[in-house]
Amino acid sequence: MKIKLFTFLIFLVPTFFAFGQEYSMSQERLDRIDAMLDETVASNQVPGLVALIMQNGKIVYHEAKGFANVPDNVEMKSDQIFRIASQTKAITSTAVMMLWEEGHFQLDDPISKWIPEFKNPTVLDEFNESDSSFTTKPASREIRIRDLITHTSGVGYGVIDGNPKMKAIYAKAGIVDLYTTEPITIGDNIKKLAKLPLHHNPGERFTYSEGLDVLGYFIEIISGMPFDQFLKTRIFDPLGMKDTGFYLSNAQGERLVTVQRKIEDKWEIYPVTFYDPDYPKTGAKAFFSGGAGLSSTAEDYAMFLQMYLNGGELNGNRILSPTTIQAIMSNQVGDLLGNGGKDYGLAFGLVDQNGVAKGGLGSLGTFDWGGYFNTQYFADPVTKTVGILMKQTQGNTGDQSGWKFRQMVFSAIE
Repeated sequence: MKIKLFTFLIFLVPTFFAFGQEYSMSQERLDRIDAMLDETVASNQVPGLVALIMQNGKIVYHEAKGFANVPDNVEMKSDQIFRIASQTKAITSTAVMMLWEEGHFQLDDPISKWIPEFKNPTVLDEFNESDSSFTTKPASREIRIRDLITHTSGVGYGVIDGNPKMKAIYAKAGIVDLYTTEPITIGDNIKKLAKLPLHHNPGERFTYSEGLDVLGYFIEIISGMPFDQFLKTRIFDPLGMKDTGFYLSNAQGERLVTVQRKIEDKWEIYPVTFYDPDYPKTGAKAFFSGGAGLSSTAEDYAMFLQMYLNGGELNGNRILSPTTIQAIMSNQVGDLLGNGGKDYGLAFGLVDQNGVAKGGLGSLGTFDWGGYFNTQYFADPVTKTVGILMKQTQGNTGDQSGWKFRQMVFSAIE
């Protein structure tokens, strides 16, 4: 048996054209994916998961496995809500480009034009490990909006930063890196962040950063709306993403998957560390992290990705122009990521020709990313295939399902 999904594919970037091609998914190979995911849970690599595969706008696989909360014996369901962390970044980037389409700014404008605290940025020079004091030197130029959206601004990422010096500087300044249950606003956080030194001169290197948090505040300034309301009214409601947001209602909170870790081969609830894992159910509900704050379901996020595969439109609601999608899906960072098979555009990681040659990553231009709590997604513009795998774990669990799922999804396309 085969699930046939016929599509006349015309994608926006010229190298993606695939006129008249038909694609389908092998039911036998979908069953193989299902068995692999069953084994992932049975072998205790993860406590539970939700997986979704969609082709040409039709869901061909959507299953829940295992438990949303092992200690409380809560079984996983397909409509479960997950903290998507860095999967938030693509949504924030989309919001930026919507405002760009309205002519509010150019991508190479300096961010200090709207957030003056970023005027005259500096780069870290010397660092004193005894007290986290430091000296700086002037940056070579201003930080541009394009730098922030492509992780080339030099801004750091605090607790998860790869540089221990920057990690210490952010901690001393009290920067919120992920989200918080405290009564802090993104404006307060970004103004503190703007006073700190950069890793390097803007545009010099690719350094994963809080740039999208900066842009969340920027969106508030440009739109005159709270960031959460902008996303709801301009993206989530039009796309039917009814379970996506920064904070959950009481009913939604009952469907939030518990963050868990494996200790001596048993799953336990993850404790409070630099963040409260009860977010987004409790606390002040005042902080809207553009880089990490959203929660969502597999199906909601699939709708967001399908909008991109459709050239910026879904169900009669246009979010972005096809020409804007073309820019978003173009390499924006040159060779800063090396030749490992990936480029970076204005919202996503992009599979390049080296990635195609490696196999298992999708067609040229397949776009993807993941999140801090072990969520991932990819979308192939040639075969119009979406894959989403949602989990909520921390620490090394021996989980191999991520690479297997992606490789096996693309192997199931006929």
